[in-house]
Amino acid sequence: MINFPVLVVDDNPIIQKMMNIFLSKAGYDVASAENGLDALRKFDQKFYPIVLTDWMMPEMDGLELCRAIRKLPIDGYVYIILFTTKDSKEDIIKGLEAGADDYLTKPVNHPELMARLNTGVRILELEKSLKKANEEIRILSITDHLTGCYNRGYIGKHLPREIKRAHRYKHSLSIIISDIDHFKMVNDSHGHQAGDHVLREFVRLLNGSIRNNVDWLARYGGEEFLFALPETDLKGAMILAEKLRIAVSESSIVHKDKAINITASFGVTGFDVLEACDNMVVENIINMADKYLYQAKQEGRNCVRGGPL
Repeated sequence: MINFPVLVVDDNPIIQKMMNIFLSKAGYDVASAENGLDALRKFDQKFYPIVLTDWMMPEMDGLELCRAIRKLPIDGYVYIILFTTKDSKEDIIKGLEAGADDYLTKPVNHPELMARLNTGVRILELEKSLKKANEEIRILSITDHLTGCYNRGYIGKHLPREIKRAHRYKHSLSIIISDIDHFKMVNDSHGHQAGDHVLREFVRLLNGSIRNNVDWLARYGGEEFLFALPETDLKGAMILAEKLRIAVSESSIVHKDKAINITASFGVTGFDVLEACDNMVVENIINMADKYLYQAKQEGRNCVRGGPL
């Protein structure tokens, strides 16, 4: 079981010290704050998934702190246990409605506190597991299962965002659409497993030639792939496409001890925001890149063709 960082909020320094000793011995990473405002300042510096707070404090009491924490724009749940001498049902309801998850009456019984903390930790671990599972699902939903690059759904969602970002910050944006030449012959001559291997190696080769966390590559369909190149003008995109073309043509893909040589054709387009505002839609950009790709195919394949949007 993971012991999460704990923030103890109490205006009594003796209680702070006692709680710090007790929780540290239990394996928790403990910090202290003297009131709600001090606790919020601590949150600016570090995220605390567990908060143990007194109710009655100067400047900002425990209820106000609960409400403030629930409004914080933080990526993670905070489990709050409220310490109080108020033990009427009305007071308990008031504390829970303010955002507390649990409460303990003072003086705090240490074994009972540990039991409540264990409950909180189980909930936080469950939330962590759920977030991890959701992230895995999200990644699967935008990833091409064969090649590991992004899929067409990712293009539909993120290319419009790239266009809007380019327009907002007055940046250039270019795209490249690439198609493996005579890919059907690879499948016919070597089998579909070899074809799948070629696609994976093709993506690995291309991914190694673009900027990490800036450019991105997605499978557009079949053996066609789309590159999005933020802050790259048409000239830069043409240079990159030619480098990619050479890299593909000079590489030999080995499958079951047999070398498979391929080439690819590239269609390139891009825009400067100030020159192409009327055409800044996904369909126009992709159609123009497709047009230049078709031109490259018509003119003999294994070449790069491109032009402005």
